[in-house]
Amino acid sequence: MQNKSEFAGLLEILASENLPHLQGMGRRERRAAETRLRLFRCALQLFAQRGFPNVTVEDITEAADVGKGTFFNYFESKDDVLGVMAEIQLGKVREALQQARDGKRSIQAILSHLFERVGEEPARSPELARALLSSFLASDRIRQSLARNMAEGRQMAAEIIEFGQQRGEINPKLKKDQVALHLQQTFLGTLLIWSLRGESKLQKATEASFQHFWRAIAD
Repeated sequence: MQNKSEFAGLLEILASENLPHLQGMGRRERRAAETRLRLFRCALQLFAQRGFPNVTVEDITEAADVGKGTFFNYFESKDDVLGVMAEIQLGKVREALQQARDGKRSIQAILSHLFERVGEEPARSPELARALLSSFLASDRIRQSLARNMAEGRQMAAEIIEFGQQRGEINPKLKKDQVALHLQQTFLGTLLIWSLRGESKLQKATEASFQHFWRAIAD
């Protein structure tokens, strides 16, 4: 179980991070998104402490200091709180895709940075990573939502791969959709093994995995 200082660190980074899924919103939309994000932060802390099945909506609203009615303005159930994580992660993939379109950085640098970015939330501790992984697999509804979000992320990743092929960085004979799938598998496999072992920082593990992945697809 994490101590208070580790949870404080998690909440600090989530509060201070310039999350791409909040960018470009109007004032009212941003306030609503920030309320949802606050509920997500508190839920994440409780999931890591107690496990997903042992946390209630009342636990989350009490931790977030909002009324139960406010919670249901944003979510149908506690399962839907996890959708905020998908928004954060998809926002980071969109950001990477825009960088690829801009053409100012190499695709290798963009994908390497994306690996680092998508690991920011679960990297706070192996316990938190395990809580997230188990929470996403807690029900058919969550799994289906995760599958849809991963498909959207995979489609954007395939576009990034295509840019890499056009620029001579990635082997043009490879199927972009298959490479995008392997990209996801590499990250999730690394996250799972790291969460079980907890031997070093996740960033080191993802950097090593990415280098192996890149050598396999580079032209």
